[in-house]
Amino acid sequence: MKTLVRFAKCESGATAIEYGLIAALISVAIITILTSVGDSLNTTFTRVNDELTTANSK
Repeated sequence: MKTLVRFAKCESGATAIEYGLIAALISVAIITILTSVGDSLNTTFTRVNDELTTANSK
């Protein structure tokens, strides 16, 4: 009986799950930010490449 009471009061598993959820949310936020920055950088480098190609052909 004491073992069941101790098991019911134990919260260490809940803490591990909470840390896992926090890590997952942070990962999703980082992926979203990096995807946005990556698209922006791709646009910038494409524009620079086009300008250099135009300047080189003159």
